[in-house]
Amino acid sequence: MLFSIPYLCHEYNFNPSSHLFFRSSNVSSNNSAHCSHMTMAMVDSKVFLFLLPVALFFNSAASQSTGYTNHTVGGSAGWFFDINTQKASADYSAWAAKQTFNLGDTLVFNTNTNQTVIQTYNATTYRNCTADYASDDDTFQYQGGSNEFGKAMTITVSLTLEGQQYYFSDADDGSQCLNGMAFNIKVGHGIGLPPSLNQPPPPPYVEPPSTVEDAESPPITVVTSSPNGGVRSSAGLFLAVSVLVMLVLHLV
Repeated sequence: MLFSIPYLCHEYNFNPSSHLFFRSSNVSSNNSAHCSHMTMAMVDSKVFLFLLPVALFFNSAASQSTGYTNHTVGGSAGWFFDINTQKASADYSAWAAKQTFNLGDTLVFNTNTNQTVIQTYNATTYRNCTADYASDDDTFQYQGGSNEFGKAMTITVSLTLEGQQYYFSDADDGSQCLNGMAFNIKVGHGIGLPPSLNQPPPPPYVEPPSTVEDAESPPITVVTSSPNGGVRSSAGLFLAVSVLVMLVLHLV
């Protein structure tokens, strides 16, 4: 006697005497269609489980690549100063207050050669509106490589240090800065620096070894008399004594 046991897409028969299962070939058309849908569903599930970590990986990579922001300073107004009205083209402090700055972000200055871009970490330099007496260690001037008056240029500044930073234009002897061409920001950590900016510092400078010509020469011993000078002196004394003795004997 056989017992039929339906399971998934097939019907299995069990023979109690032999304790064996074997699959029946009798599958109804309805059951066949149902099985076909189940098989496709199982395949779709396997594909989904396979593609899920892949999708998560690419999503993570995309998040990393788009995790940094380009901040156009002043928005559409750019980084300009009107010498006739003595006014900046935007309220840069108000603009900066609405932004969130993190490591790896970039400041984009759409400007021209009539303005300068000074970046400093020194609050005193910022308040003085000039970089003339600033240290090269904390203050940097960016320029487009042209001295032509009024030539359009775009200057980009990467944010590579956390903390407070200051930006201003010191053109016209600091007049632009005093009239609004200045703002300060605070840079957060965010997701950290991208690999392209996260470079180790250069090794410390080491004095190169001296050449053979510059090497220290061995000490030179200056001889003021010949090594056998003492022998010659003794021979002369012996000769003088001999002459004196012969003279004395001759007189006697």
